[in-house]
Amino acid sequence: MRPGSDGWMVTRSAMRDRSAAKASLRPGTLRRIVAFARPWRRELACFLVLIAASAGLGAAVPLLLKEIIDGGIARHRVGYVEALAGVVAALAVVDAGLSLGQRWYSARIGEGLIYEMRSQIFRHVGRQPLAFFTRTQTGALTSRLNNDVLGAQSAFTNTLSSVLSNVLSAAFTLAAMAVLSWQITLVSLVLLPVFILPARALGPRLARLTRERYGENAEMHSMMTERFNVSGAMLAQLYGSPEREEASFRGRAGRVRDIGVTQAMYGRIFFVSLSLVGALATAIVYGAGGRLAARGDLEVGTLVALTAYLTRLYGPLSQLSSVHVDIMTALVSFERVLEVLDLEPRIVDRPGAVELAPGAAAVEFDHVEFRYPAADEVSLASLESVAVLDDRVPAPVLHDVTFRAEPGQMIALVGPSGAGKTTISQLVPRLYDAVGGAVRVGGHDVRDVSLRSLRATVGVVTQEAHLFHDTVRANLLFARADATDDQMWAALDAAQVGALVRDLPDGLDTVVGDRGHRLSGGEKQRLAIARLLLRAPGVVVLDEATAHLDSESEAAVQQALAVALAGRTSLVIAHRLSTVRDADRILVIDGGRVVQSGTHDDLLARGGLYAELYHTQFRPTTEEPRARREPEPALPA
Repeated sequence: MRPGSDGWMVTRSAMRDRSAAKASLRPGTLRRIVAFARPWRRELACFLVLIAASAGLGAAVPLLLKEIIDGGIARHRVGYVEALAGVVAALAVVDAGLSLGQRWYSARIGEGLIYEMRSQIFRHVGRQPLAFFTRTQTGALTSRLNNDVLGAQSAFTNTLSSVLSNVLSAAFTLAAMAVLSWQITLVSLVLLPVFILPARALGPRLARLTRERYGENAEMHSMMTERFNVSGAMLAQLYGSPEREEASFRGRAGRVRDIGVTQAMYGRIFFVSLSLVGALATAIVYGAGGRLAARGDLEVGTLVALTAYLTRLYGPLSQLSSVHVDIMTALVSFERVLEVLDLEPRIVDRPGAVELAPGAAAVEFDHVEFRYPAADEVSLASLESVAVLDDRVPAPVLHDVTFRAEPGQMIALVGPSGAGKTTISQLVPRLYDAVGGAVRVGGHDVRDVSLRSLRATVGVVTQEAHLFHDTVRANLLFARADATDDQMWAALDAAQVGALVRDLPDGLDTVVGDRGHRLSGGEKQRLAIARLLLRAPGVVVLDEATAHLDSESEAAVQQALAVALAGRTSLVIAHRLSTVRDADRILVIDGGRVVQSGTHDDLLARGGLYAELYHTQFRPTTEEPRARREPEPALPA
């Protein structure tokens, strides 16, 4: 064992959060943990055998040292001494090989578990409904993929190996010491409580400081994440004060610095205390054993071996005193991983789900009622950083919505903000499920068709076109992985953005930046439309696709949309009523209900909410030219 390693291991054990020891695991957790380990049962068996062999070899070395002194040096048997020294050297080589073998199996098992758990969480989270992501903190979710997975992995590698190694090492050491001198062994055990006192005294303080440092580091990470993305950086530059921002960050960083200094001093005090107690124990053993050796009741080699065993005894016993904390810490991490895996997705394929045929299809809402899911239906309290999830049932947002869009028709949804237009559009690709009535595409209830075929049939362009921080090519291939360059260029040209991409430094291989911020709003929208065209859906949903564009960009996007909507069933949400005047039918939504339905001319002639919205939008446009035509007063000569 390396000098000082026992002290470090005890320090690390003392820094564990002992509150984990008070946690209670859900029934069946241990069984599921064992199930995770089943694919590596052979590797685990070999790993444990190597640990046991290493512990046995470590306990044998002091006995060989005793024999070298008592059976060789004391009796002047040079050849015997050389032979035993060779055995000690051979055991050292074997122990090194065992250590390498342990590390290989530990890495194989640990990395395999990390890979499997991360893959399962990523796949499972990807199947969660949109409501899950609207409630969950992204940082808390990614923490499950990183910190908690690593903590769970340590249950099989660090914690398991540490517990077994310490148990075997302490057992072998006590057995050997008892055989050599039961009196000295008793003296060693009497000093053990004194050895553990520093861990009990400083351990909780170190754990509290460690938790606080983690929290401050998390705050710094959150601040940097929010300030260093494009939108956050722009907001900070436009409205923030650099001095105030720096002061806030320096305050958090300063606290982390102060905690680090305090931790370093506590750690040194802890280590010095353990070293002092160990030195006192060695002195006592040498004193008691030396007295026995001087009287001839104890051989010198035996005394040396007993002293060597001391370093192998206190470290493992001290670590085992907090083994419950270590085990529970690892198991709690495992349970947090299982907690995410146990959250069943609400939007899944039913048994026997049918496949939608490609091409334009009718979209029908049949007396649809809808409310958003309650928090306890789609989320976890730990992922929202709250103690208990809100179990109140949200109020309904759609009431008896009924309409039909025939194949190839364009249906427009208009109305005031918060009326339910976007909610209606999200039910078509089944981002949410209706709680009453039915949404049908191609004559099939969307709950009865496969999600894969439904999402291939329904294409969506939202108000904020999202692009990944990747190349133009990668963003297009996200919609259709097997698309050729010719197909991508055809989609870009049809979306009125081909010329722009050709002028980019690397063409299709140009990186668009975080959320596509290297492009303008109109360019992003047209690239999103190109992605839609490459997907070639039969049904298109446009949610305020031109809401925040200038006139020039809007004209380009509208030209691209004309291509995108040709021959397809379309559901268009529009704030600017001028963009939907030619719709086959306009539905006026208010308070989650369809309050008016008809063509543009019919609705204007009929009056009501649509006419109010239209006149509100266009009255300034019609009055402004009249004001400009009035003659100006003549200037004085």
